[in-house]
Amino acid sequence: MVYDFRYREIFRSLDVLLEGVWLTVQLSALAMVFGLAIAIVCAVIKTDGPRPARFLVNAYVEVIRNTPFLVQIFIVFFGLPSLGLRLTASEAAVIGLSINLGAYATEIVRAGIESIPRGQIEAGVSLGLRRFQVFRYVIIVPALKAIYPALSSQFIILMLATSIVSQISAEELFHTAAFLESRTFLSFEIYSVVAVLYLLLSIGFRAALNLIGYVVFRRR
Repeated sequence: MVYDFRYREIFRSLDVLLEGVWLTVQLSALAMVFGLAIAIVCAVIKTDGPRPARFLVNAYVEVIRNTPFLVQIFIVFFGLPSLGLRLTASEAAVIGLSINLGAYATEIVRAGIESIPRGQIEAGVSLGLRRFQVFRYVIIVPALKAIYPALSSQFIILMLATSIVSQISAEELFHTAAFLESRTFLSFEIYSVVAVLYLLLSIGFRAALNLIGYVVFRRR
């Protein structure tokens, strides 16, 4: 059987796919920022917080890391309206992705914080630095530098996980591809192009993260 590949029809809709790519980039970038903020707060609580707060953080990490992301995003998008909180698909996607990343990145950040020698912290205190200054200059920056490669890999995984939010109709790349496939029935052509686009996104994000790491950490 000879199959007639019809990529030309897909390329006619490339602008639609690129809109999906742009939303994927936006969702990923926002979730990376918010997820990292959640992870830093939770990691600090786990290393130096009161016992009740540590218990809550441990519970959050265990629940998120041991349940499917699809279930989590459904709870955010379909469950929260039952409590009176209505969100758009994009808002629910950012919240769900941020919460998911926060749980996974918490352990990474915690490991980085615990890698800082105690004597280094005591030296900062003895130099007259305030508590926040010690945290900023002596703890968190060196910790993030140590864990940055692992954190970057988690960010890439997050970007690829944005395809799941298509299930709540967030119009990112995979949702756009599914829409085009339902209109053209060119499944192989569409999803092979989407696979290439995700590959290019991964390479682009990796390059951007490496550049950020160089500017923030290596130049220091």
